[in-house]
Parts: sequence; structure tokens; C-alpha cells
Amino acid sequence: MEKKVFGIILTILGIAGLIAAAMNFVHSSGGSDNIKMIIVYLILGLIFFFSGIGLIRTTKDTSG
Repeated sequence: MEKKVFGIILTILGIAGLIAAAMNFVHSSGGSDNIKMIIVYLILGLIFFFSGIGLIRTTKDTSG
């Protein structure tokens, strides 16, 4: 149960990171600092998202 909740939290954080990267990409003016920030948000968002999804999928449901 704890692993599934942790997986959901990681997935939500990953989605938030991907949204932050997309928002910064849309509103960026092309500066070097903006590109670094977009890449960091994108990479962290992808790591959190896919690790959360993987944790949810591999956790067995024993409530039933």
C-alpha cells in the first residue's frame, strides 16, 4: 500500500515537472539559463513520472 501511494506521489511530481518544463518552454525568450532550466525540469519530470508509473504497475494489490 505504501509503495502504491509513493508511486502516485512520484507520478504527480513528474507531471508537475513536465508541466513546468512546458510552461517555461512556451514563455522562454531563448536565453541560456532558460534552456538549462527547461532541460532540468524535463529530465526530472520524466524520471519521476516513469519511476512512479513503474512503481504503481509492479506493486501487487493485496487488499482483496
